[in-house]
Amino acid sequence: MTSDLAARLRAVSLRVTRPRLAVLAALHDHPHVDTDTVISLVRADQPMVSHQAIYDVLRALTDAGLVRRIQPAGATARYETRVGDNHHHLVCRSCGAIVDVECVTGRAPCLTASDDHGFAVDEAEVVFWGTCPDCS
Repeated sequence: MTSDLAARLRAVSLRVTRPRLAVLAALHDHPHVDTDTVISLVRADQPMVSHQAIYDVLRALTDAGLVRRIQPAGATARYETRVGDNHHHLVCRSCGAIVDVECVTGRAPCLTASDDHGFAVDEAEVVFWGTCPDCS
């Protein structure tokens, strides 16, 4: 998997570094985690990586399009490596669990605005709220 992650970094002209590989691996294995969780996961393997380095990596990966940052209303920002497919999310109101939901009607942008005001719409962000099975 490390060679695949390195190839993803190179494909967007980012240098391959241990912190970048560690953050991508953590997000691949643990989608929808917050920054503190990413820090804990990365430090389990690389205890000397600073908070700031991980924040910088998350920003670089998000800017490069390798990571998606989501922030449901009232929640901290979460990160995932599933990008480019315009999928949506289910969020539990009780425990905050987040799961992916496929595009509502097919290909992006999945929904059509009643009035696009001249915008070239290419994405629709939908968050479904409810209670997960564990909290029900």
